[in-house]
Amino acid sequence: MDSDFHCMTVVSERLLKDDIIELMKEEGAKGFSITDSVGEGSRGVHASDWEGRNVKIESIVHDETAKRILKRIADHYFEDYAVIAYTYPVTVVREQKFK
Repeated sequence: MDSDFHCMTVVSERLLKDDIIELMKEEGAKGFSITDSVGEGSRGVHASDWEGRNVKIESIVHDETAKRILKRIADHYFEDYAVIAYTYPVTVVREQKFK
């Protein structure tokens, strides 16, 4: 089992969903899960208040892939949108599904 994998989680305004998914695929993510997300943050009212709930996008990716994705998300979205992103290490049992 390979321990160089991370669960990458991105919570963003719904209007960014397709852009973030495309970015993740461009950087090598093989799949993802999306769920609606509600909560409260530091930004106050933002576009998703009119467009619906935020989304939480999760993907299991190799460590280097996670670093590339998070850098691009930070560079493109952190300044102007309500977006948070984080990773944590995971042990993948069926690692061939993620390579």
